Amino acid sequence: QDGYIDFMEYVAALSLVLRGKMEQKLRWYFKLYDVDGNGCIDRHELLNIIKAIRAINGGDHETSAEEFTNRVFNRIDVNGDGELSLDEFVEGARKDEEFMEVMMKSLDLSHIVAMI
Repeated sequence: QDGYIDFMEYVAALSLVLRGKMEQKLRWYFKLYDVDGNGCIDRHELLNIIKAIRAINGGDHETSAEEFTNRVFNRIDVNGDGELSLDEFVEGARKDEEFMEVMMKSLDLSHIVAMI
């Protein structure tokens, strides 16, 4: 929590992304996407993540980032409070193929590993 990533933290993160179990990956993604660290992901946080993922990955999309974010919240924000808890995030990703695909692609490092 010092604001820097040392070598061991970097290696641990890579190992998790490349070899971790789905539950571990989703929990790590949640922490990564919970930008303000309040234990929930709000629409603004998810929208910014979706925009960043699309900017990095490129390509054409049927829906806007805003529409996709709204669809995710409509599907997986079980209690309707406008925030995704860790449980909602993990269960939602497991149940919603489209959301899971976006999560998995967001940190797909296979092209980097291939170059290394």
